[in-house]
Amino acid sequence: MTWFSKLKWVLAILLVFFLILMTNLIDRDNFRIINETVTAMYEDRIVANDLIFELTLLIHQKELAVAKSDTSFFNNDNKEVNYKIEELLNEYENTQLTPQEAKIFRRLKEDLDKKNSIDNIIDNNTDAYIRQLGRVKKNLQKLAKIQLSEGRNKMLVSQKVIKGVELFTRIEIYLLVFIAIVLQVIIFYNPKKK
Repeated sequence: MTWFSKLKWVLAILLVFFLILMTNLIDRDNFRIINETVTAMYEDRIVANDLIFELTLLIHQKELAVAKSDTSFFNNDNKEVNYKIEELLNEYENTQLTPQEAKIFRRLKEDLDKKNSIDNIIDNNTDAYIRQLGRVKKNLQKLAKIQLSEGRNKMLVSQKVIKGVELFTRIEIYLLVFIAIVLQVIIFYNPKKK
């Protein structure tokens, strides 16, 4: 094998090496995407779903108090429950909201503000209070559905990226085996001159 011929082989092998290096960099980027997706699933979907659950429990306490005509709840515990609701809303607002989720969240806050204004006149307007709590619960249900949908979307993105990583990994392995064989041939091949 001539010097020029060996140089061509070395350049070809270097090209393959750089292709493998590029796929490795792509893999690194894919792992970053997976990490961000998993983190977002926890912080923005699971935590948000827990906040919705906690809000639903607090609203349910209010419904029970109305159903039982528990005036002591409205005189003693209602302010604390309202404070907890406000804290949970602030935590929820700090999660990453989709446009649809932000719209429903704004409606939820408006409905809660209306409910708070009715809190003061509960004795005279129980039906309006119950209707307002119903609106709040519907918004909470819609937000819970969004969490499920967005969580599924994040999972699908992760699965797609993982499949791409697996494909590139297989290609890298095949290329490395091919390079190893070619190197063996280049190193040990010594044609006899006539």
